[in-house]
Amino acid sequence: MPSASPTFPATTEAEAHESGIGPTDPAEVRWAECELPDAWPDQIAVGRPRILWRLLKALFGRKRPLVELPEGLPGADGIPKYVLQEFHGLPNGNYSKRVTAGYSRWFDRAMLGVMTTRRQRVADALKSCGSVLDIGTGGGQLAGLIKSEGVEDVWGLDPSPYLLQHAHRAFPDVHFVQGVAEDMSFSDNRFDGISACFLFHELPPKFAARALQECRRVLRPGGKLYIVEPGAEQSLGRTWDLIKRYGWRGLYFRLLARRVHEPFVPSFHRRDKVALLAEHGFELEVHASDFPTEEWCAVAA
Repeated sequence: MPSASPTFPATTEAEAHESGIGPTDPAEVRWAECELPDAWPDQIAVGRPRILWRLLKALFGRKRPLVELPEGLPGADGIPKYVLQEFHGLPNGNYSKRVTAGYSRWFDRAMLGVMTTRRQRVADALKSCGSVLDIGTGGGQLAGLIKSEGVEDVWGLDPSPYLLQHAHRAFPDVHFVQGVAEDMSFSDNRFDGISACFLFHELPPKFAARALQECRRVLRPGGKLYIVEPGAEQSLGRTWDLIKRYGWRGLYFRLLARRVHEPFVPSFHRRDKVALLAEHGFELEVHASDFPTEEWCAVAA
């Protein structure tokens, strides 16, 4: 990612030293203080019919347009094209003040509260680590929970400045940096643990493989990688079978999986995740399915 412009305040050398940021760590922007540019969904108003029409097309149209990055967005040149999808059917994806605020607030409710227990399992598995990186951190809920469990050095990584701003405002004691999982700017063997919640199913296969390579590179030998993803069952299973097994929740998550825009989910579910982890230097420790999610905890060999 390109370095932050002067209009996006970075931590000073003294602040970095006080907060435990090492000399080889990426520069940390004070996201909470940034004045991010408005994206088109942030300009919605009754007196702007073209923007309202664009919103309706984004919400109910069959084709999902690519994300439009507003001028002056930090790190825009380093955001890969695959990221510029309207993931989850969100207008302009993760690149809007208004949309990301709503997503950060409503995601757990849309998942019927199951993410609370999933995040706690991740935090419990990594709380003995001295340093943890949360990749695809989004609104920072998992990174913040890991920090609250007593991990001294916690970082969150995400390509969206809008999500990073929400995360930094909610969890000011976590270091949040802009970047992507397949090209991290951390040094080798930097972390004891890495968490990834609902990230890998949003990566094209070649980028998922690169992300695992990067995870292995920045993890110390013996470090843990904990991954939580949507399970294959609600995407690939038969609707009636899901209803028989899980009742109304089975139907709900089946419909949710079919409604949201997740272009790389089919390829993710086709991959042998255990073999993929082994291929990139990880030894599987735990693999569990707990509808509607699936989890893998692996150790860096």
